[in-house]
Amino acid sequence: MIVMARALESGYSRPGFRGWEGVQLRKAKKRRSEARHRPWPLSQRPGFLIRRLHQIHVALFQDACGEFEVTPLQYSLLSALAVRKTADQTTLAADIALDRTTTTGALKRLAARNLVERAVNDEDRRARLCRLTTAGAALLAKIETPARAAHRATLGNLTEREQAIFIDMMQRIVSENANRDSATALFD
Repeated sequence: MIVMARALESGYSRPGFRGWEGVQLRKAKKRRSEARHRPWPLSQRPGFLIRRLHQIHVALFQDACGEFEVTPLQYSLLSALAVRKTADQTTLAADIALDRTTTTGALKRLAARNLVERAVNDEDRRARLCRLTTAGAALLAKIETPARAAHRATLGNLTEREQAIFIDMMQRIVSENANRDSATALFD
């Protein structure tokens, strides 16, 4: 009996052993196994939370800027063009961290509304040079205040200090992973 007790204490369980110690040992092994295979809750996954935060921001942006019929992506393109004055579509795609195909589609939609001009580049006939039209610059001036309000509302539940820290952390993550752009890899 003493030998059996020592064997059980060391983790030994003979096949078919049905005593109380054997049951406890099997339960402990099952708990360890379940702990290793427990699903990771969505609410603790950074990727899931980032996607949800993006969804929340888009909804807030639409609430604030819906009357302008501009998406956050189009707002980013208009803003990038305001800074650059003139840029080719590839440069703009890099500026807003998006693939060229999606960027080109968004620029075509902005051009159809006369917000952006897309001219053939004289130096490279395959490329298009883009610039804001007068209407595009006027729209950007009108949308700037509500768009900034949407950005502030996205982080509105944080203190000013927390917002600054959060933005700093996001900038660090983005800059340290600048070469990891799945959209470009998938579509270009």
